[in-house]
Amino acid sequence: MKLWEIAHSRTGDKGNISNVSLIAYDPKDYKLIREKVTPERVKAHFKGMVHGDVVRYELPNIRALNFVMYAALGGGVTRSLSVDMHGKGLSSYLLDMEI
Repeated sequence: MKLWEIAHSRTGDKGNISNVSLIAYDPKDYKLIREKVTPERVKAHFKGMVHGDVVRYELPNIRALNFVMYAALGGGVTRSLSVDMHGKGLSSYLLDMEI
């Protein structure tokens, strides 16, 4: 199953750090997401894009996980040559993860 089937996502950025949230549509799916979507799996999914640590924060009251990915934006908005300097496409890429 792809994450987009049971969750939606939002992104933000600060410098070379990307912040990607994963929010379960249904409360019953939050436990599955929490179990399957680990920082290690997220880092592996973003191999070649995220060069630093991935830290996960849990927000159970809103059925969400927040991933802070360091060294993820090619140096940051003012330094990156990427078409997606702010990393908005990273949310779609996370939702394409198979669990």
